[in-house]
Amino acid sequence: MQKRTLGQHLEVSAVGLGCMSMTSAYGPAADKGEMIKLMRAAHDKGVTFFDTAEAYGPFANEELVGEALQPIREQVVIATKFGFDIDPETGKRGPGTNSRPEHIKAAADACLKRLQTDHIDLFYQHRVDPNVPIEDVAGAVKELIAEGKVKHFGLSEAGVQTIRRAHAVQPITAVQSEYSLFWRDPEKELLPTLGELGIGFVPFSPLGAGFLTGQIDENTKFDPSDFRNHVPRFSPEARKANMVLVHAVKAAAERKGVTPAQFALAWLLAQKPWIVPIPGTTKLGRLEENLGAVNAELSKSDVAQINETASKLPLEGERLPEAALKMTGL
Repeated sequence: MQKRTLGQHLEVSAVGLGCMSMTSAYGPAADKGEMIKLMRAAHDKGVTFFDTAEAYGPFANEELVGEALQPIREQVVIATKFGFDIDPETGKRGPGTNSRPEHIKAAADACLKRLQTDHIDLFYQHRVDPNVPIEDVAGAVKELIAEGKVKHFGLSEAGVQTIRRAHAVQPITAVQSEYSLFWRDPEKELLPTLGELGIGFVPFSPLGAGFLTGQIDENTKFDPSDFRNHVPRFSPEARKANMVLVHAVKAAAERKGVTPAQFALAWLLAQKPWIVPIPGTTKLGRLEENLGAVNAELSKSDVAQINETASKLPLEGERLPEAALKMTGL
């Protein structure tokens, strides 16, 4: 497995593993024992970068990741996130964000216990808190780093001015946001800013929440608990309209002799050397397919061709429900 460096010093596998879907978001939680096997299999295949959050479950995902990775803890990098208002006793999540410094520190201690570790490799603010200055957030994480509880600071779904202000207080190692051939907005301001500041980028939903794999069309039925039921871009009408992109990716993948998923991930890897996508899966076959993307090197002409094709396609639907979009700092 190839390695990449986020920020100045955090070396990780070129493709990580997003663990959210193992316990929530895309339907019922998967079998715990199978997910533990899957994470350990990922490590056997060279994955060293695992992504979770206190909000996934809440808490259940961190507990799962902690148990799975405990025997190989020193060989992996664990990223988790804070910033939502979650009752530590019940796990009930409130409607808003909470990045008050005292809450961040309490959340860190709770994350450490669930992850069965003495340090968090990469600690992201999950969503920007409009009620807490980002300088205070960065300052709180800086103190956690000084205590040895956290190694690196990250932001998720943050705008460029927020990133600059936070970075001035505590250098940011990585920013996480949605990015794929299905959502290219980060190319406008975010990627140039990260390149200027020397910050790594971790795209979530690098396969467009599954859409770019070619396994979803307007007739696909999602489990009632699947978040895509509430995403405008995944309405049957939008899916039907957006199949033009899937067809373009399939054609490009066939020319390279790879799968659509591998092509979509290889496209991300070709954008910048400091981009590390974190596709999620609950299936070993999909994991192996995704990791194959590191060997599907795209030429400049391959990238230019799909960029030109995709840029002409009018995609329909917002990438998140309205309430979720309001919680981003973008």
